[in-house]
Amino acid sequence: MALSGPAKTVAQTVSLVIVMGALAWASVPFYDWFCRVTGFGGVTGVSDVAPDNVLDQTITVRFDGSLHSQMPWSFKPVVREMDVRIGETGLAFYEAYNPTNRPIAGSASYNVTPYQAGGFFNKIQCFCFEEQVLQPGERVQMPVTFYVDPEIVEDRDGKYVHTITLSYTFYEIDLPEGYAAAQDMEPTSDTSLN
Repeated sequence: MALSGPAKTVAQTVSLVIVMGALAWASVPFYDWFCRVTGFGGVTGVSDVAPDNVLDQTITVRFDGSLHSQMPWSFKPVVREMDVRIGETGLAFYEAYNPTNRPIAGSASYNVTPYQAGGFFNKIQCFCFEEQVLQPGERVQMPVTFYVDPEIVEDRDGKYVHTITLSYTFYEIDLPEGYAAAQDMEPTSDTSLN
């Protein structure tokens, strides 16, 4: 039975809304997958181990650290720049400090520039994979283990990259449940009795 006039229009409109909703829902994971595969937008790769192939050619890796405007920590790279051989495992540290009188949880977002290097910059270990909780006055150094994939020298655009910048931005997140419960149970001083 064929739909007529207004019923057909309603059916087409509902179908269009469903298709658009499905595309919107799928766009975020698809975009994330696309960025991880291609390095588009400075998204890095993730690896368990470095490659066996280490080249004599070196590349400069710069480190940058910043904070979201509402994040009260201080955060910076311990070393601003290092030269590593392509394919060699590098190790860098970032330092975070909580100057406040309360525990603060943070999470880091990251990117690599130039963007065409993102697909060749691989992290083996990184503090950005986990939430970080710093107690009042706590200072920590957080490691990043990485390598630059030797395939960068064969890439049409990547072979012209001589410097890569790895940037992290920390932002505050909600404390994990255990920390929040412990903080709620701490005694508070009541000065109203004096």
